[in-house]
Amino acid sequence: MAKLFDSITEELQEFIAAQNLFFVGTAPLSATGHVNLSPKGLDCLRILSPHKVAYLDLTGSGNETSAHLQENGRITFMFCAFTEPARILRLYGQGYVILPSYPDWDSVYSVFPPLPGTRQIIVADIEIVQSSCGFGVPLYEYQGQRQTLVNWAAKKGEQGVREYQQQKNSISIDGLPTPLGQLSDG
Repeated sequence: MAKLFDSITEELQEFIAAQNLFFVGTAPLSATGHVNLSPKGLDCLRILSPHKVAYLDLTGSGNETSAHLQENGRITFMFCAFTEPARILRLYGQGYVILPSYPDWDSVYSVFPPLPGTRQIIVADIEIVQSSCGFGVPLYEYQGQRQTLVNWAAKKGEQGVREYQQQKNSISIDGLPTPLGQLSDG
């Protein structure tokens, strides 16, 4: 049975900290637009307060989350326990993007480890917290974080990553602009 919370309690913060994987879901306003669901790993999520979370977004093949947030702000985070005890936790909120050129970048970025290929920070003001049983989630054994993305970005270098971002991360698959794309147009 689902249980609703007004905030991310200390117990739920501990649960989140114990997870090695989380998912981020966003969608455009268009009925024909594509819903985006992205898995996230590495040490990139921080709970900033009982009502605010942020994650360090690394350069990837797409940039759907930032385009959707710019259009409508809706975001959902999901955490699943792949060990016992079973649990699923969802955080529903309104999100926004902080780019490295924004005034608040340094203060928010300082809570994260420096990772090559950092693209932006996604911040979300959490409105609803929902916990459910998770009894249908299979058990998996954690083996470690992949370093492929970090190694790719380190090999490409800062300039190479910026060029890649301008080529591949400026618009969503539905043609929505991203904050990165608008930054290069301005």
